[in-house]
Amino acid sequence: MATRAARLAKLLEVQEQLKALHETRRAGFLAAAAAAEDEARRLAARFDEADSLSGLFPELYHRRIANALAERDRNVEQARHEAGLVAQATLRTNMVERSYRQTSREEERRQEDRQRLEIIEGKLARS
Repeated sequence: MATRAARLAKLLEVQEQLKALHETRRAGFLAAAAAAEDEARRLAARFDEADSLSGLFPELYHRRIANALAERDRNVEQARHEAGLVAQATLRTNMVERSYRQTSREEERRQEDRQRLEIIEGKLARS
């Protein structure tokens, strides 16, 4: 049977992986938001160029720009949500880490006490 410290160590590892997952997802959403904003910026710049088809299809340009900006906003909101999940995962990770350290110290202390008792009992038995 695994000790409490071993179980907490495994839980700590899982919490750290979960935190990394949320951090990665947040970074992905921020990258997608930046790409969508860049697309909107490029479309807006292309709209004013002389060789642009914007004169023939202005509503198409406006719709694509609006869609890109809406996509940016959705990704920014998702990144905000993931940031909250990162904060929660960080708190849980810190709590598990504190419990792990405390439990490890307690188990180590018990082991040392047991060893001292064995030494004392051995000396008493020889006397």
